[in-house]
Amino acid sequence: MSVVFSSLDKKRVRQSFTAAAETYDELATLQRQVGLDLLSRFDLNITDQTVLDIGCGTGFLTRKLMQDTFNQKMIAVDIAFSMLEVTRLKLKEQKNVQYICADAEHLPLVEHSVDKIVSNLALQWCQNLTQVFGGFKNVLKQQGQIVFSTFGPATLKELKQAWSEVDDHKHVNEFYTVDELSVFLQHAGFDNIRIESIHYQSNYQAVIELMRELKGIGAQNVLSGRNKKTTSKIQMQNMIKAYEKHRVNGFIPATNEIIFVSASVAR
Repeated sequence: MSVVFSSLDKKRVRQSFTAAAETYDELATLQRQVGLDLLSRFDLNITDQTVLDIGCGTGFLTRKLMQDTFNQKMIAVDIAFSMLEVTRLKLKEQKNVQYICADAEHLPLVEHSVDKIVSNLALQWCQNLTQVFGGFKNVLKQQGQIVFSTFGPATLKELKQAWSEVDDHKHVNEFYTVDELSVFLQHAGFDNIRIESIHYQSNYQAVIELMRELKGIGAQNVLSGRNKKTTSKIQMQNMIKAYEKHRVNGFIPATNEIIFVSASVAR
């Protein structure tokens, strides 16, 4: 397991997304776009199936999965209870949705009870993907499928570079590579693995706009080895000055590497 991911502060992950429940929908433009792209990339026939949405957040993907399908059972899971409550309110007219507040690394589900697992930009907050994928395999039925998106290591590379000019602390979360994800899936017993990496670029008027968005969607630095001291005004000013070197055509760019994955339980 990666040293980086063994140092994730899971308590901070839960706290960050709990605090972001009220602001998430307003700011999560990238997350919605990636969710739509995820569903369009893979053939998901979920009619009459039990589908598990891992890291459902405020329910955008859960709702999309339920449109134009029949009789399927949805299970919405999120580590933050406040996020789950937002989803419950949005889908209050739906009678076939079960809501579970749980960590993806410890799913409280019966073995071989789920046909498909779908997850949009959530698994990067898991420490041990070998354990995660092993748990997914246990709850999936024979020939079950997982489809997910997650962030790749090029994510926020401009912000990382800017902070590296200020100090030696890790200010930005780290993410697994395509090759690492493939190995984790194989070790857990999955095959028919399809992986694709796409770079998305968001543009901002100012660096502080990006920082506020990251906080508003709960995507803060959750590494346990992060600098626990409050960032000083001078440090922040120096980071912003360094980031300004990346300004293009009047905008501050922010790269997000998105990895799209589909895999099936090995026969």
